[in-house]
Amino acid sequence: MSENASSPGLRPNDLLTFVMAVACGLAVANIYYAQPLLDTLAGDFGINRGTAGVIITMTQLGYAAGLMLLVPLGDLLERRRLITVISSVAVLSLVGMAVAPTSSLFILAALITGVTAVVAQILVPFAAHMANDAERGRVVGRVMTGLLLGILLARVVSGSISDLFGWRAVYWIAAVIMLVQVVALRHLLPEESPQSPMRYAGLLRSVATLVREEPVLRRRIVYGALGFASFSAFWTTLPFLLAQAPYHYPDAVIGLFGLLGVAGALCANLAGSLHDRGYSRVGTGLFQAAMGLSFVLMAVFPENLVAIIVGIIVLDLGVQGNMILNQGAIYQIRPEARSRITTAYMTFYFLGGAAGSAGAAYLFEFAGWIGACSLGIVLGASGVLFWLREGASHDCS
Repeated sequence: MSENASSPGLRPNDLLTFVMAVACGLAVANIYYAQPLLDTLAGDFGINRGTAGVIITMTQLGYAAGLMLLVPLGDLLERRRLITVISSVAVLSLVGMAVAPTSSLFILAALITGVTAVVAQILVPFAAHMANDAERGRVVGRVMTGLLLGILLARVVSGSISDLFGWRAVYWIAAVIMLVQVVALRHLLPEESPQSPMRYAGLLRSVATLVREEPVLRRRIVYGALGFASFSAFWTTLPFLLAQAPYHYPDAVIGLFGLLGVAGALCANLAGSLHDRGYSRVGTGLFQAAMGLSFVLMAVFPENLVAIIVGIIVLDLGVQGNMILNQGAIYQIRPEARSRITTAYMTFYFLGGAAGSAGAAYLFEFAGWIGACSLGIVLGASGVLFWLREGASHDCS
């Protein structure tokens, strides 16, 4: 079945589109609930901040594993059943996080939660596949909006709930919400089983083949991994900065900083316009530079709240703009393999995020905020240097 054709009788109505958008947001939110809670978790479990940062690293590694191993199953199995089974496992892993008596068990449950969060990356192509050509952009845009809102609001919600009821309540509530989601998706999603001529092992091998054969994909993987490593390095260590002097902010206030990510969402149209007008290369360089410069600003003025806020906005603009340009480039190659291209790109994207989280957490433990910002500066500079080197190539997509 062609990716560019919708299945007869399976067009998503407004209700189904809304439900899929909410489901995407809730699934991906499970990865981000812990970020504003890291200082609290470190205190409760009696671990240092470097070890607490591993929580974020493990959810991202889990997500990368899910992208690599589970998302391709959407081309082989009945998607409604696949989505509800994975979501049911998410319920159990969230309960595990809520009741975990030790940091080791909490981190293990966080890893499984990260794996199950890839439901979002199965729902997005499912929605695109059901929509006809005339409405595909609108449908995918709505579902992606839900995913983005899940990322933005997760930190705000978890910080507020933690201050009111304790951090374990965050995961109990998340588990109940996911259980409701399982029931809703089971009843509302249509039965639809894409027919792929490949077996599972063949699909996985074809992902590696795409990376090997497509230079544009390889280059954009580098930009994506560096960008998300910067993003994760910052958001993993920001709670540590804001929990100590001179801020001493509670979890709820730390979570509110996630709302500044709205700036990144607003950048999507600008980045898309740059791509459509043929300025993708110029935009890539600017966004890479913005990420590095944001860390310079925050490293120089760590006790200035305005500088931190401006730094967050500039960083999010760079990360989101970089992401849009990367997607615009990779989706121009091999339209028949877009799902597998997504798997390749997003797997390395989250591996970069996991490395950024782990590296920044341990640098913060040994060198404080300056150490974490130094990593962000190095990542941004590496992106700019790669961009300059790429300029020698005739194909700079």
